[in-house]
Amino acid sequence: MRPLTEEETKTMFEKLSKYIGENIKLLVDRPDGTYCFRLHHDRVYYVSEKILKLATSISRDKLVSVGTCFGKFTKTQKFRLHITALDFLAPYAKYKVWVKPGAEQSFLYGQHVMKSGLGRITENTAQYQGVVVYSMADVPLGFGVAAKTTQECRKVDPMSIVVFHQADVGEYIRNEDTLT
Repeated sequence: MRPLTEEETKTMFEKLSKYIGENIKLLVDRPDGTYCFRLHHDRVYYVSEKILKLATSISRDKLVSVGTCFGKFTKTQKFRLHITALDFLAPYAKYKVWVKPGAEQSFLYGQHVMKSGLGRITENTAQYQGVVVYSMADVPLGFGVAAKTTQECRKVDPMSIVVFHQADVGEYIRNEDTLT
């Protein structure tokens, strides 16, 4: 377990800023203590410094995980967010999409959000902007990328894709073996 390098930190924060903007500061400086990001086996973990000090007594090869896995670096050094980060991203999300009850199951099975399943969308959402997907009852379901702007969503036909799927809470069941 080691701190992220400058390049890794920059790559990860660029990805996080697509979803939560400048609210990244609120993740690190929390009222309940100081939190940090650490890299272990190409995965980035979000952990309190208090727990981190306790984890130093465990050898690296025996340590499976510590804290919450936010994502992982691919072999090409791109950062991919995991669904385990949703609980930390959802409260700070700048752009949100709400899906109708009929489209929830489709999204949770890994499908993109169609215009027919779109309940609401945050005003002034740009194309290819990171969005957090909610149910109509304000339960965070996952995150994705807006395929169309807010204005285009109003005029587009019902079967066109408005949000590209990135991750959803259904992955807890589908990828049970690989999530750590």
